[in-house]
Amino acid sequence: MFKHLLCMLTLALPLSAAEKPRAIVIFYTDDLGYNDTSTYGCDKVPCPNLDKLAAEGVRFTDAHSTHSVCTPSRYSLLTGEYAWRRKGTGILPGDAKLILPTENEQSTLPTLMRQAGYRTAVIGKWHLGLGRGDTPTNWNRTITPGPNEVGFDHSFILAATGDRVPCVYLQNGDVVGLDPADPIEVSYKAPFDGEPLGSTHPQLLKKHARSNGPQHNCALINGIPRIGYMKGGKSALWKDEDMADCLTDEAIRFIAESARMDKPIFMYFATNDIHVPRDPHKRFIGKSGMGIRGDVTIQMDDCLGRLRTALTEHGYSDCLFIFSSDNGPVINDGYFDGSIRDCKGHNPVAPMSDGKWRDGKLTGGKYGIMEGSTRVPFIVCWPGHTGGSNSAALISQVDLARTLAELAGIEVPAGALRDSRNMLPALLGHDSVGAPYIIESNNGGTLALRSGSYKYYRNGKTEHLYDLSVDLQEQHNIAPEHPELTQQLRKQLLQLRK
Repeated sequence: MFKHLLCMLTLALPLSAAEKPRAIVIFYTDDLGYNDTSTYGCDKVPCPNLDKLAAEGVRFTDAHSTHSVCTPSRYSLLTGEYAWRRKGTGILPGDAKLILPTENEQSTLPTLMRQAGYRTAVIGKWHLGLGRGDTPTNWNRTITPGPNEVGFDHSFILAATGDRVPCVYLQNGDVVGLDPADPIEVSYKAPFDGEPLGSTHPQLLKKHARSNGPQHNCALINGIPRIGYMKGGKSALWKDEDMADCLTDEAIRFIAESARMDKPIFMYFATNDIHVPRDPHKRFIGKSGMGIRGDVTIQMDDCLGRLRTALTEHGYSDCLFIFSSDNGPVINDGYFDGSIRDCKGHNPVAPMSDGKWRDGKLTGGKYGIMEGSTRVPFIVCWPGHTGGSNSAALISQVDLARTLAELAGIEVPAGALRDSRNMLPALLGHDSVGAPYIIESNNGGTLALRSGSYKYYRNGKTEHLYDLSVDLQEQHNIAPEHPELTQQLRKQLLQLRK
């Protein structure tokens, strides 16, 4: 007991410069469910690189994104502030304006890491908006403000998601490979004359790219119909099947370049996998036992392995590596890609606690408010500080910002990272309890309070209270049986919302 307390006190103290990791990497997947990899029990989808990360790190069984969809989860992770505190932080269109504060407006995780001396990069999915003002975004010149104005020294991003236009990469605010003679036009209101659509040119669709509704049946690019309309920029269009390799190659270039500069690095690497459209490279097709959705998960694992190898080869073996997902899983989300058929019998939110499987399952997934909507895979690895353990500590991604800033030795300005707490002892596996509470949310505006094993939320006029220690599926609402506890948690949530 004394040894445990001494360890906790030691971790609470500021680290010296020599003790700070030379690299900090957040590897952020998209729509990956709790039980979608071998690391959390899905034997049909072998992920040896993720398995190795868990064997060397801490695998969490009660860690959460802040929201059950993408944009607000990313906002919270980078700002240390719950997205529901700010209007306009729901799922953004591909031409949305920047919703993050710039460096001169408010400190965020990337701005603080830059101040700490880390060379910072964001590579992959952005989906937090670009530019400011009321006029439409001009994709044919440098777009500002964007990631570089919120603290990233280098950015190589998708403006939004793989299923939204514009289907181009942007590097430090400029569209990569754009031909000035073929300017880009984007609209989320009306199609452009003469441009093929998924609804008008079904014969051009790839095998797994048939839309399941009008939203994903607009601009037809690379054989895949998208959300929104796009014209021009033909030389700059990405190829979905090469996207994972393209993003990973860019990350490796950043690592190698930073090593030549002898700079410590902070990298936020956000994959498109396993979000739709699922279009894996041919070397991964058929490699899982669960169809195309499993194949892109294996592709994601390959990216992870390549990044970790590059970090070691370029002198960044002293790396705090954090792996997680932006929200709970969804199997069919816009396309008839065979996932429903191939995932038959697969439960993407099966529960695990302390490394052992329980009977039953979590409930929910992407978009919802149940546990499966925000309880996500979460692994932390830092050589010499972690090693092959499981933790049931309660963790929220909103706490990463302050934890990493304070680990880097930076004082957080008053008013910044308002909802974020330093959870380093829990992240390194030395605190089995974790956060005293977390708040989960969904796109419908429902907020749920987790306090210990209890979960409280109000849906309309009905109050819900569940004891997850005995009711992981949230089937038995005990609010009527425990009015005093319900009232206590209701007041706590109302106070936290202020």
